[in-house]
Amino acid sequence: MKTAFITGASSGIGMACARRFARDGYRLILNARRQQLLQELADELKQNYGTETLLLIFDVRDREEARRQIDNLPKEWQDIDVLINNAGLALGLEKEYEGDFADWDTMIDTNIKALLSITRFVVPGMVARGKGHIINIGSVAGDAAYPNGAVYCATKAAVKTLSDGLRMDLAHTPLRVTNIKPGLVETNFSVVRFHGDKDRADNVYKGIQPLTGDDIAETAFFAASAPAHVQIAEVLVLATHQASGTIVYRE
Repeated sequence: MKTAFITGASSGIGMACARRFARDGYRLILNARRQQLLQELADELKQNYGTETLLLIFDVRDREEARRQIDNLPKEWQDIDVLINNAGLALGLEKEYEGDFADWDTMIDTNIKALLSITRFVVPGMVARGKGHIINIGSVAGDAAYPNGAVYCATKAAVKTLSDGLRMDLAHTPLRVTNIKPGLVETNFSVVRFHGDKDRADNVYKGIQPLTGDDIAETAFFAASAPAHVQIAEVLVLATHQASGTIVYRE
C-alpha cells in the first residue's frame, strides 16, 4: 500500500487530493493547522474507503515543529511514496508599493520557505529508498505577473524554479517531480486572499465556470499514476474560458 503526504489538507485542493488518493487505496499523512477539520476528513475517508490516516497538526511555517513531527513519524509511516506540497495562499490585492508587510511575510513563508522545509525533511528518505514523487502545487500566476499581485506571483514563480531545480538535482534517481499550475479554482482561496470578504471573493468567479479542487486532484493523481519511466514535469490547468493569468472571458 502506498503512502501520500499532503500539506494543507483541511480544505480546497489539499482536501480534494486526499479524497482522490484515498479512493485509489493510498494511506494518507494529512497536515494542516485545523485539527477538527482534518479529523472530520479522516473520519469521512475511513467511512467511505477504509483509509488509514495519520494527522500531523502544525503550521508549515514552523520549521522546527515540522522537523520534529516528520522526524518522529511512526516507523510504519516513514516510507512516503508521494509528497504533495499543497499548502499555500495569497493575501491582499494591492499595488506592490502599497502592499502589507505581514501579508508578504505570510505568503513568502508559506509558499516558498515551508515548501522548501517539507521537501528537505521528506525527500532524503525517498532518495535513500530509491522511489518517490514530489508534486508541488504552483499556479498560472507563476508564469507572469499580474497587476496588484506581484508578491504572490513571485512566490509561485519560485515554486516553478524550485520544482525545476529539484528535478535536476534528482535526475540521477528514479524520483519524479511535478509542478501543477492551476488557473481559477473555486475554493476558499479568494476568501483568504480578501481576508474573509466573501462577496469580494465571489466576484472573482462570476461569469465563468472555474476549476474545482477535484479537477486539480485528478491532475495530481494522473501524474502520480504514470508509468515509472514517465515524468509529468509540469501541467498548466485552466478553465476553458481562461487563456492566461490575466485573460478571462466572462459571460
